Amino acid sequence: MQLKWLEDFIALAHERSFTRAAELRHVTHPAFGRRIRALEAWAGTPLTERDGGGPVRLTPAGQAFLETAQQMAQNLAHSHEELRAIAGRQARTVTLATGRTLARTVVADWLARIQPVLAGGELRVRTCALDESVAMIERGEADFTLAYHHTSLAVRLDARQFTHLTLASDRLVPVTRARAGGAPLHHFGGTDAVPYLAYSHTLALGRLVEDRLAHDPLAPRLARVVECDSADAQYEYVLRGLGVAWLPWSMVHADCQSGRLARAGDERMQVRFDVRMYRPKRRLSPWAEALWATLARQ
Repeated sequence: MQLKWLEDFIALAHERSFTRAAELRHVTHPAFGRRIRALEAWAGTPLTERDGGGPVRLTPAGQAFLETAQQMAQNLAHSHEELRAIAGRQARTVTLATGRTLARTVVADWLARIQPVLAGGELRVRTCALDESVAMIERGEADFTLAYHHTSLAVRLDARQFTHLTLASDRLVPVTRARAGGAPLHHFGGTDAVPYLAYSHTLALGRLVEDRLAHDPLAPRLARVVECDSADAQYEYVLRGLGVAWLPWSMVHADCQSGRLARAGDERMQVRFDVRMYRPKRRLSPWAEALWATLARQ
């Protein structure tokens, strides 16, 4: 069965003439006749009556099959249009895999700066753990991956297949709620252990902080009171005075300047890191390439 056979049969049923139907279908009369015979062979019964004179008539089987042929051709045409529309949307859609904190901070910042480019398509931001975001770009499920870069975080992407841009630099700063006079509610250096709001080890931020503490012989005494896999949640816990958390400076600098939060330690306790955007070296869609080029110029 071929779609053109159905379209030929529908044209023949409407024109009631092999000659006019062949012209309508832009094929020769003999070729058109062969295609109708091929359809009848597939059906296993004659669909038209050929008496050599007058308009072509459909057999009872042909009459019954006409409605089915019209419905099938219509459904296939609609499906073709839908597939073309989907392909068009896919060409204008870019998927970015990243962590929840980066989606809130770095991604929000550069989205505000590249709004004109965003008019050309749709950016889908998928938040997940670092390992999964790397796996998504390796499997071809994401065009870009935005991730932290630090010596303690291994982003295992084959340099022969992937490249990257450094989009930002940031630092994790130990912060706590500020007292009325601006002093930190909790601070390092005292004799008592400081209540510590820790990240889950599955979170990239957690690995950065734990690596910093593990390699610092002068690390402060900490008492783990909460472990959480969300920087947003840790931020709220800090505001409520529950303890100290290492939060991205891009997230808390305004609160520190306003006096809502205060640093719990000096600069020695900060953890600096970069933020990198990774992509395959192969050619991406035009809109993805335009987005990459815009970010490269920032």
